[in-house]
Amino acid sequence: MATSPNITFNDGNQIPQLGYGVWQVEDDVAEKVVVQALDAGYRHVDTAKIYGNEAGVGRALAESDVDENDVFVTTKLWNDDQGYESTLEAFDASIERLGLTKPLDLYLIHWAQPANGKYLDTWKAFIELQKQGKVKSIGVSNFPEEQLREIIDETGVTPAIHQIELHPYFNQEHMRRVNEELGIKTEAWSPLGQGGDVLKEKVVTDIAEKHDAQPGQVIIAWHLAIGNVVIPKSVTPERIVNNLASVDVRLSDEEVEAINGLTRDDGRIGMNPTETME
Repeated sequence: MATSPNITFNDGNQIPQLGYGVWQVEDDVAEKVVVQALDAGYRHVDTAKIYGNEAGVGRALAESDVDENDVFVTTKLWNDDQGYESTLEAFDASIERLGLTKPLDLYLIHWAQPANGKYLDTWKAFIELQKQGKVKSIGVSNFPEEQLREIIDETGVTPAIHQIELHPYFNQEHMRRVNEELGIKTEAWSPLGQGGDVLKEKVVTDIAEKHDAQPGQVIIAWHLAIGNVVIPKSVTPERIVNNLASVDVRLSDEEVEAINGLTRDDGRIGMNPTETME
């Protein structure tokens, strides 16, 4: 059984570098596939309020033979819950849906929503939740550099991790450098670029053939090689297992650089974090 290496946060806590994501997985399906992921060897599950499957993840944790304390659990605060008091209330609701009997391992602000101007008060509430011991580590997702630096400057508390869209077509070199400068770990969402063309790139398929691996495994191995925490999603049992086996694919520096070269100026798939959702 493959086992993910751990990465240490700036607060001293550790996170399995390769986790299991459940974005766009329906609640009842999440219960089934998270159990399968835990059986396969994953010890890190990433969900969010907006995914609508925190309860399913919670049922999987209760059903699994794996001890809840051995599973690193992440969830995220949605945009309409931002603000100090509303954040505290939303956190309690997420914990109730997850059914956790332990402190949450990681809580993230899902989007900065700069124009709404609530991200700083939200971050202060996150700090309070950590002080109270309700959550072990706190971080952010989809923050522009300006807002990222602001919450640190205003509170003196640096996020443990920053989850951003990151894949070979959009490798976020600048934001990865910013995160590194600030002592923040980088986590990739849509790590495979939502599948499709990137898996067919000759650079990727040639490397896969050389390593007797699948293209998706090569891309996950690339993430691991450049230091990203990565949370690929699949509801296919075989692919769930194969994704975790990516930890055994070791790329050379030249292969990593070849995949780095796939990045594009127009490679972003999701929304730009500088914008605000309606």
